[in-house]
Amino acid sequence: MRTNIEIDEKLMKATLRATGAKTKREAVELAMKGIVRMQAQEKALESLWGAAPDWKFDYKKGRE
Repeated sequence: MRTNIEIDEKLMKATLRATGAKTKREAVELAMKGIVRMQAQEKALESLWGAAPDWKFDYKKGRE
């Protein structure tokens, strides 16, 4: 998909340095993939909510 957007030049230069991307297109695609990956990680973490072990476990009783 072809899209024309205006991007802050300082932000683009910083992004190119930070990512090592060789083109602006590559930098934008890396940023977009990063957002999608972070969203997936957030959903995965949310699915674990409440799955942690009971930290109030009495290990002395557990040994009996």
